[in-house]
Amino acid sequence: MTTASELRSGKTHRDENFPVASWIIHPRHRGLILAFYNFVRTADDVADHATLGGHEKLAYLDLLEAELLGRGDSQPEAVNLRRALAERSMPPRHALDVLIAFRMDVTKLRYETWDEVIHYCRYSAMPVGRFMLDVHGESTSTWAASDALCAGLQINNHLQDCGKDYRNLNRVYLPRDALAAAGASVESLGAARAPPPLLQCLHALAARTEILLDESKSLSAEVKDLRLGLEISVIEAFADKIVGLLKVRDPLSEKVHLGPAELLAYSLGGMVSELTRRAIGRRPVSKPAAGA
Repeated sequence: MTTASELRSGKTHRDENFPVASWIIHPRHRGLILAFYNFVRTADDVADHATLGGHEKLAYLDLLEAELLGRGDSQPEAVNLRRALAERSMPPRHALDVLIAFRMDVTKLRYETWDEVIHYCRYSAMPVGRFMLDVHGESTSTWAASDALCAGLQINNHLQDCGKDYRNLNRVYLPRDALAAAGASVESLGAARAPPPLLQCLHALAARTEILLDESKSLSAEVKDLRLGLEISVIEAFADKIVGLLKVRDPLSEKVHLGPAELLAYSLGGMVSELTRRAIGRRPVSKPAAGA
């Protein structure tokens, strides 16, 4: 068996839709955050690998887990994260949770309801936010808002990549009941342009994701660490812009990702907004839910 490192896609923390251990975060945290990211990215790439069989993927994920827990030293990402966590006396709970999601990616190709997608996010995305909060010594009372933000980011990603996920992996995160309600078919995800029923479904899911993101707006005010608060505000700015694009565009045929200039502009805007909020002591105001 080769190392899981050799199965990496080549994607790094610089290619994500959100900042990972950016210069905003205090240098003392960046090594641990990057070790966590590299572990998660490696496991994600294993689960998404184009030629590995399901049993092989699960074997690699099991090996990464075993070595994270100290049973072996052949997988660099697992060993590096294990050592980085030990230096901070932190348990591996969040990394173990993420592995549950990647096993689901191997074994579960369809989701029936929104609640099933949120359950997936509980393991694929929410542990990442909880890990960041734990690294900064924040209270677990911040987890609820963080969970909403991370789930919103994850579903944004599902909507952005829905065509690619279907074509390359036969994996569909769009709830089947939402597709059925719009009169859309799974097979239409393979089209070059979304047919009207599919586009209606995608826009409705984006609107629902926007409500989820609105539930996270208290997070930057809840965290005590200034740098983390700034990072959260930047991430929220990215997420808000992306969900806005997803509400009106077709991810099968139109751009729904942010370019370098947009990333810079929204980074600066997010930081200025958070610094201003902290200076005047104002708490973010969430939008009322639709129909409220």
